[in-house]
Amino acid sequence: MAKGVWIVAEQRDGALRKISFEIASVARKLADELGDDVNAVLVGSGVEGLAPELAKYGVDKVYIADDPIYANYTTDAYSAAVAKVVKENDASILLLGSSVQGKDLSASLVGKLATGMASDCTDIKIADGKLLAIRPMYAGKCFGEIVVESYPQMASLRPNVFPAVENAKAGEVVKFDAGIAAGDLKTKVLETQKDTSGKVDLTEADIIVSGGRGMKGPDEYKIIEELADLLGAAVGASRAAVDAGWRPQTDQVGQTGKVVSPNLYIACGISGAIQHLAGMSSSKYIVAINKDAEAPIFAKADYGIVDDLFKVIPEVTAAAKKIL
Repeated sequence: MAKGVWIVAEQRDGALRKISFEIASVARKLADELGDDVNAVLVGSGVEGLAPELAKYGVDKVYIADDPIYANYTTDAYSAAVAKVVKENDASILLLGSSVQGKDLSASLVGKLATGMASDCTDIKIADGKLLAIRPMYAGKCFGEIVVESYPQMASLRPNVFPAVENAKAGEVVKFDAGIAAGDLKTKVLETQKDTSGKVDLTEADIIVSGGRGMKGPDEYKIIEELADLLGAAVGASRAAVDAGWRPQTDQVGQTGKVVSPNLYIACGISGAIQHLAGMSSSKYIVAINKDAEAPIFAKADYGIVDDLFKVIPEVTAAAKKIL
């Protein structure tokens, strides 16, 4: 009989990602309702020392595949390791983060585990003994309730939506060998190009200041960069700004960019096309600055300022400097 709420803990360069603590906290809540345990799968090289961090957020056991072969993430290596331990332990529920890595890994796992999955969930609960996942659909126009009938019941959770709640458990370490040799792998990492800017990752940022077509050009972004630096925020952009070459594609927020859920999203000169709203509508608070009072963004905004952003943003920055 399928048992246990399992998560795939995500790490990068030997450090756990924020999403790992968020899904661990959700798993703990579900497991308490079911009277079950929380088990985490952690794959990497030199990662055994990370187990106590997961234990703080409610993980009973941490299954670790620790080997130099996992030093760099590859789909075939990580999915083979996770699938092996999940199958052997007959997991009931398997949760991942809907991050870049999580989306890639979950797609492979669904095939290896021959099950179904609800992706990019913004809420999750137990109903009639089964996992009920809620996720936005049709570019955020509605929400669907998904029940996976097969086991493990899989779901990926949108980053920054679920709070990370400390609830210390044992975090017992269980090492396992996935039996993978380098010759078994079809892919390998030849080179890694890292972002050395030190900027906050968009998907994990608590505050995002985004600019759109209303910024008028790449040089004008300096005013929102100044505000973002002051607030400890990340800088985002609409597709129109990215397509115009004003910002790199990594800054794009929207259906074809990154889906974000910060506590505060400040949209500057962004009209609010449905594709953009799909990527940021789950933000806790949305502030829109646009001189067009009919811009669709105002329908989603908690606070709206109808005025010239080149007048408003410097004033906001000056006021923030006084407060901070």
